[in-house]
Amino acid sequence: MSDYNLTLPSIGESVAEATIIRWLKEEGDLIKKDDILVEIATDKVDSEISSPFNGILKKKLFHSNEIAKVGTTIAVLEIREKLKNEYFIKKEFVIKEKNNHFYSPLVRTIAKKEGISFYELESIEGTGNRKRVTKQDILRYIKEKKNTFFINHNNNFLFHNKRNEEILEMDRIRKITAKHMMYSKNISAHVTSFVEADVTNIVNWREKMKYEFQKETGEKLTIMSIFVECVAKAIKDLPMINISVNGTNIIKKKNINIGIATALPNGNLIVPVIKQADSYNLKGLIKIINDLVKRARSNQLNPEETQGGTYTISNIGSFGNLFGTPIIHQPQVAIMALGLIQKKLSVIETQKGDFFEKRYKIYLSHTYDHRVIDGMLGGTFAKKVALYLEKFNCYKKI
Repeated sequence: MSDYNLTLPSIGESVAEATIIRWLKEEGDLIKKDDILVEIATDKVDSEISSPFNGILKKKLFHSNEIAKVGTTIAVLEIREKLKNEYFIKKEFVIKEKNNHFYSPLVRTIAKKEGISFYELESIEGTGNRKRVTKQDILRYIKEKKNTFFINHNNNFLFHNKRNEEILEMDRIRKITAKHMMYSKNISAHVTSFVEADVTNIVNWREKMKYEFQKETGEKLTIMSIFVECVAKAIKDLPMINISVNGTNIIKKKNINIGIATALPNGNLIVPVIKQADSYNLKGLIKIINDLVKRARSNQLNPEETQGGTYTISNIGSFGNLFGTPIIHQPQVAIMALGLIQKKLSVIETQKGDFFEKRYKIYLSHTYDHRVIDGMLGGTFAKKVALYLEKFNCYKKI
């Protein structure tokens, strides 16, 4: 038998640390090779660390909500190759604080008497040394509880008060998103321009090609791939959209890395990034977008797949919205929202006169940082994307 130091592995370019979310094994537990030991998270992506050996989890060096740096030892394992005849008795559960300080016997006695669970106890804000919950804290909580009742919902607490309101604590991703959104609004001068684009050729082309394309490739023919292609073309024409700001310096990005804002089943948001989006043909874009979105929604992205974006697209049309004013994804300086594609009766101008025709139209909302992008550039870029969409070749082969 020998000890093994389990370290936090490298989890992507420029990722130096991660938060320990929860341990799936306790100290003294027998573990098999490839058993998941702990869940970790960066700003955007949750990951898991598995055991490389059969053995025992001897010592946990980090606890829930603590931050560990890449390469740091987070646990000590005792290697045991033969586990067939071994068994163990699980240790008696002991209530601990999130910072690994035990609750005092008096606080635990009061909690037990009042029927306060471990998860409920953890929700009480302590005023003692190192934020420890004191007798006064728990008694105050019990008094306030008389006017409030709550239920545990997936370890989040729904509070119901006399005003018939519910208070649900934000989960970790929502807290991070909220922080990033406020940071962006505070640092960037947001301005939004709107244009309408005729995407009739694109809609008709997709209807014509989608069944054959899926049968041939196994991939769904998404319109998003065409939007990414057109945005990449517009960025190549107007590269000052593809920048970031550092103090009073403007940093021009050579790579065109386009992020796609993706709604998750739990209501949160993640932005997988297509690196060097201008280097793909349409078939390549379809494949990579479908893969990124699928893995994003099943929490299978690698951390580096959400980093390095230089421009972002948000498809608010998928929620039935016509247009919006999206918030810039820092440190980028611009973002485009795609509205709902609508069937409209439009006036068509020709040399022989005007006539009405059914067309498919979409609003593009382009939000940009007015510190470095003026209305002319911001508006011209939006119109450039619209023109590329309208010029799409309806006879295009992929």
